[in-house]
Amino acid sequence: ETHGITFRIQINVKELLDTDVLLKLLFHLPVSYPSTLPDISVNSDQLTRAQCMDVKDKLLEQAKKHLSEPMVHDLILWIQQHLKYVIKQSATVCNEKTTLSKGTSTEDGIWMLLLHLDHMRAKAKYVKTVEKWASDLRLTGRLMFMGKIILILLQGDKSNIKEYLILQKTSKVDVDSSGKKCKEKMISVLCETKVQSQHKRFQTFEVKEYSTLDELQKEFETAGLTTLFSEFVPPLLK
Repeated sequence: ETHGITFRIQINVKELLDTDVLLKLLFHLPVSYPSTLPDISVNSDQLTRAQCMDVKDKLLEQAKKHLSEPMVHDLILWIQQHLKYVIKQSATVCNEKTTLSKGTSTEDGIWMLLLHLDHMRAKAKYVKTVEKWASDLRLTGRLMFMGKIILILLQGDKSNIKEYLILQKTSKVDVDSSGKKCKEKMISVLCETKVQSQHKRFQTFEVKEYSTLDELQKEFETAGLTTLFSEFVPPLLK
């Protein structure tokens, strides 16, 4: 496959006070790996989202030391040995980091992603999951329903947009025809691009339903995304 491979690893790590932390690590290895760093996603029910992001940052720091050589096994060993120190450090720098992030912008700028979903069988659960991911990754935008059309429009840091895509493609977010949990296989990335000056920034993430195509079009026009709408949405009706 031209996009490389993605796999999930779960490990139990003894953290502070000898409590077990279940770390769910997601590695996406691009075709150019190990010459290119992997995309890494970190989740854990025992850690806060900020702590998970710190673990991810530390893993990427370590990954840079192993560039051009296989590194996943080394990264797993490293986090097993160093998790408690990362968590301890995370608690002490949390306030300082929040202040810094508000005052500085990322070098990649703000990115935008437009996704098309074919259907949602377990709609309530699916919507709740998307809202949680958007909140955790500090993404704004819209989950839009119009007739049979389902669109997800997201804005945020490029790395968080990438992480959202990994979650969307690898998590069991829906159910199949027999009611069994399943991954999202009917998803299309319509557009992934840097937010331009003519685009308005969404301040929140909202779930909205539209009764007509005109209503949906106005949502895009209000956000300065008329071209995006005309290029990608009408073809979905055919």
